[in-house]
Amino acid sequence: MKCAVLFARIGPYHHARLIATSQKLNTLAIEYSNVDLTYAWQPILVNTSLQKITLFKDRAYQDQPSYIQQSVLESCLENNRPEAVAIAGWSNSIALMALAWCLRNRVPAILMSESTEQDEVRRFWKEIPKRRILRNISTALVGGQPQRDYLIKLGIPPDRLFLGYDVVDNDHFTNGAAQARQSASVLRQQLGLPEHFFLASARFIPKKNLDRLLQAYAQYRTQAGTHAWSLVLLGDGPLKAQLCRQIEQLNLTSWIHLPGFKQYDDLPAYYGLANCFIHASTTEQWGLVVNEAMAAGLPVIVSDRCGCAPDLVQNSYNGYTFNPYSPKQLAELMLKISFGGYDLIAMGKASQEIIAQWTPQTFADSLQKAIEMALDLPSKRANYLNQSFLFILSRFCLTDRDDK
Repeated sequence: MKCAVLFARIGPYHHARLIATSQKLNTLAIEYSNVDLTYAWQPILVNTSLQKITLFKDRAYQDQPSYIQQSVLESCLENNRPEAVAIAGWSNSIALMALAWCLRNRVPAILMSESTEQDEVRRFWKEIPKRRILRNISTALVGGQPQRDYLIKLGIPPDRLFLGYDVVDNDHFTNGAAQARQSASVLRQQLGLPEHFFLASARFIPKKNLDRLLQAYAQYRTQAGTHAWSLVLLGDGPLKAQLCRQIEQLNLTSWIHLPGFKQYDDLPAYYGLANCFIHASTTEQWGLVVNEAMAAGLPVIVSDRCGCAPDLVQNSYNGYTFNPYSPKQLAELMLKISFGGYDLIAMGKASQEIIAQWTPQTFADSLQKAIEMALDLPSKRANYLNQSFLFILSRFCLTDRDDK
């Protein structure tokens, strides 16, 4: 069985999932473009066992006319003739074009989604076209329970939904963090890191809620005094200047470290030397950095608006969830973690125990099940109304943002 798996861009997370899938299925990885303005990932050396096609090399697919996008995509699919097509998201032009191709060719389409009902303000006029789009999906692979619940609400039968979309290469972070801890004193000096610190990793954009994280840290520091842990904030983005000004205004310059954006291979060292991980987003479809931190063996403090929280965070066992609009609540949790007498090593091991159920192999197994069921179901039929609907949406992209 040959399946095509479509992503806007194949980054480290996708690559690990695809390698695992290629060991079970004849997998063709299709990325729309190797250019991504959101994530400054370095190019990945693709495993030779993985078949990969980039539709638009060194240029953003969004900059290409829609008829060119459609022509290049359909040529790729026609030349390779997959028996099933797994599509990440439903909100970008090429995803919709791929779905239309599947309908015309009686090829089952499998949705890969991490959207939840609460990650955006849901307006009824946007939910209506989503329901119509999803009628053309055979099965779906979703992140976890909130993502599953949302698709059920949008009309996909529960038995056609499979968990395990949002995973990372756990071994990369587990092993890398362990190596970092073995040479902790040398690495701390090299990286300029303090002895004890909370770690956060995020793009510097509004939804990551970093301004309230800084407020919470200021409150925590006031309560904790001279024995307070530092805060290391990895990342970069348009809000950097604003956040730097806020750090100065709060008189926290000596206690907050901004190492910048770090590439995939550099991340495990920061996780390995940290004491606890914080993810403070006001909205997040999943939050793969939480997977990374848990695989590295850290306790986690995660916003209850993150799509991963219900599946990955067990309060007082491997961390805590909190209201991202309450800096006071977050400050109290930071104080509890750093001075509450918790066995942080045990909490970190609990994180690893939980995240061991969410691996690239989980993704591959679930995708295989989704594809097998899709092939057993009656083929979705193309009709003029469906084709016209998808054509219009692909030109105007009336639905929400891409899923990762």
